Amino acid sequence: MTARGPRGSARGRSSRARAARRIVAAVLAVFVTLIGVLAIEALIAVQTVPDDGYRPPSQAPRSFGEPGGGPPLRYVVLGDSTATGRGAPYERGIAVLTARHLAAGRQVTLTNLAVSGARMGDVRRDQLPAAVRIAPDAVLISAGANDVTGLTRLGSATDDLERIVDRLRDARCDVAIVVTASPDMGAPPRLAQPLRAVAGWRSRQLNDAIRSVVRERDLVLAPIAERTGQRFRDDRSLFAADDFHPSAAGYATWVPIIEAALDAALARRGTPPQGCRPATRR
Repeated sequence: MTARGPRGSARGRSSRARAARRIVAAVLAVFVTLIGVLAIEALIAVQTVPDDGYRPPSQAPRSFGEPGGGPPLRYVVLGDSTATGRGAPYERGIAVLTARHLAAGRQVTLTNLAVSGARMGDVRRDQLPAAVRIAPDAVLISAGANDVTGLTRLGSATDDLERIVDRLRDARCDVAIVVTASPDMGAPPRLAQPLRAVAGWRSRQLNDAIRSVVRERDLVLAPIAERTGQRFRDDRSLFAADDFHPSAAGYATWVPIIEAALDAALARRGTPPQGCRPATRR
């Protein structure tokens, strides 16, 4: 056996390093191409949802309950189509049903500023200014699905959420804030495989990032994906005819989770953050 000299060993290591770099580059190219294809498929799937006669709900304030019980509550809903109730009659969506729940024993004024198709950045730019003017007592943020399908960077989505929270607390320091994060986007039948699997993975990634913000900012999470994702995967009747948005039955699976989260968030208002002196309502 002929011994290899230092030069031969160096050339061998260099050749192996070049081969390894080529393999890594090829894998990265395939991955980037796959992500691009999946992004296009997601865009097509979302933008070609059949016309279901959907009409955006009014953003005018709406009262529930009777005055004279507990203190009146200003309730604002922000988010995407999950907050506008698309796929079901509006009266059976999460905004109205949670407002009715909150109105037990007090008067609640609901203002739903959500817009179908919104990402977290759209909520911050387009919906938040009106919410700040209201200075609500309680806010539900139901957004994240379009950040999943639109491949929003996790850092961008969480930065937007943090800025939303900061502005809401600037307007009213003891505001109760509930966040649903994204539903399980690995469930909608409209998303074909492998897109559905990737969307489910992205949902988990985004929701983990949002959960960190919830902990750091002392918010309350309504974990609809974690608690109901498997039910949506198993039961197609929880989806509307478009196989993408929840049906009335689908929204009904979320409502108890969101109601419990709102109750928990409002219970915390008895001990507002240090230095918080909420203005008295006129």
